[in-house]
Amino acid sequence: MAVPPAPPPLEQAGPRPFSFYPPIGNIEHNEWLYQRASWSEVLVRNTKTAEEIWVPRRYVGEISSVDEPVMIVGLLKELEYRAGALWPVVRRVIQMPVAVNETPRPSVASREDRRPANVVGIRLENRAESRIGKLILAAIAAGMVACVLVVSFSRGSMLGHRMIYAPLMQADLDLTARDDYYGVLRLLGLPDDDRWKSETGEFQYRKLTYRKLGYSVILMGTDRKDAHYIGAMDKSWNPVHTVQLPNNVNSYSLLRQLKRF
Repeated sequence: MAVPPAPPPLEQAGPRPFSFYPPIGNIEHNEWLYQRASWSEVLVRNTKTAEEIWVPRRYVGEISSVDEPVMIVGLLKELEYRAGALWPVVRRVIQMPVAVNETPRPSVASREDRRPANVVGIRLENRAESRIGKLILAAIAAGMVACVLVVSFSRGSMLGHRMIYAPLMQADLDLTARDDYYGVLRLLGLPDDDRWKSETGEFQYRKLTYRKLGYSVILMGTDRKDAHYIGAMDKSWNPVHTVQLPNNVNSYSLLRQLKRF
């Protein structure tokens, strides 16, 4: 008893048009409708020319799951339409004609003698020259380091719109101009010494000394109830940390002019 052929994937398309990918060569309009199938071929019809073509089943691949703007049927090989049938596309390599009285040239590999590569002698450096080269490199490196240090120091000494850190302090105090006495205590704890500069003057200055840390925290305000952090001084009374004040001026100049108390 003959068994009917298994339905091809194209049967799923039903009456919907589809396109082949890659498109069949020598046919301009790439839109088709499924007609019927046999054991070895599938018959499709062009929607524009109404031409029917038998496509071998072995070349028909999967169908795309998305049919917008059109459903795609994959071809396992690139095909072209010739003499009323489909044929796989064969890419031929055209050989350039040989000129008159010229024999074919051997390949580069054949022209090269298969002999060991020439050994190139490497002259070892003289020890004295090597030492001089190392000294020159060391001098250049030292000069570069010195330039970086000079630039960093000059930037640390300039007044700008950002915080200024003197090279004596290695860590940020994590204090800003918004911190008051209690903000300093929360970060650093109780000071070893707490002192006000004087009660006279336009501004009041308060010094909180932390001997183990090696610096003193300076607070400033128009009155003693409203004193806020403006920076820190080291044991030699040099600014080691400054902040940006509300008037868009750095506190470095204030600390430099502040006398020790």
